[in-house]
Amino acid sequence: QVQLVESGGGLVQAGGSLRLSCAASGRTSSTYFMGWFRRAPGKDREFVAAIRRNDGNTYYKDSVKGRFTISRDNAKNTVYLQMSSLKPEDTAVYYCAAKISNYYPTLPSLYDYWGQGTQVTVSS
Repeated sequence: QVQLVESGGGLVQAGGSLRLSCAASGRTSSTYFMGWFRRAPGKDREFVAAIRRNDGNTYYKDSVKGRFTISRDNAKNTVYLQMSSLKPEDTAVYYCAAKISNYYPTLPSLYDYWGQGTQVTVSS
């Protein structure tokens, strides 16, 4: 079992920055990918970024490339999402997720564990 807790969300003006954290506990050694997903009001959940825990290989949604950076500290069992140049369309609840299998890191249906989410609101 793996438990995930997100933190760092809040209200920020367009162009600003936020750093989200995801603290994992339990059998974290069994996971291959850690990912960030988001759900905007009235929209489907979508992939944002993912990272492989063993080698740090990363994947990003096209619209956040160059603005968001995912990183991890395996010793602390923590994954981060550094968000810069934020836009109003980035407003959403952001979820941290963990995946046991080592393939398809962008598909939310294949993730095994989820946090409760943290709200990010970007004002114009």
